[in-house]
Amino acid sequence: MPEVKVFVNGAVHRPGVYRVDPADRLEDVLAMAGGLTQDADPSSVNPALRVRDEAHFYIASVGETPPVSVSEPGAIDINAASAQELQALRGIGEQKAGDIIHYRDENGPFARVEDLMKVSGIGPKTLEELRPLITVR
Repeated sequence: MPEVKVFVNGAVHRPGVYRVDPADRLEDVLAMAGGLTQDADPSSVNPALRVRDEAHFYIASVGETPPVSVSEPGAIDINAASAQELQALRGIGEQKAGDIIHYRDENGPFARVEDLMKVSGIGPKTLEELRPLITVR
């Protein structure tokens, strides 16, 4: 079985890197981290998310905005997402999802999120709307 490690920090009792089973969910990682602290905002995360290798889960405190550098838990990897997963993103319909996959197939994986603007029909405004929802692994 492949090794899966995730990083959790913020409003948890024991922030750190945890080795988990690929079938685990964020709630399992939170239990390993000693649970949420008293000031944690439980609505800042989805505990039902499946974990992925190299994921970073930041647990915000009530009233806090997570750091910009942290990808949203469960962010869609645009290098691995299916057309259906891409279409779940606001503003990405069947045609744009197909264009993203075609670009990726023809040019290789995206090196950074900003490279998504190389796909026809995706400009700075769309990128900024998608930025918290997507990642590149």
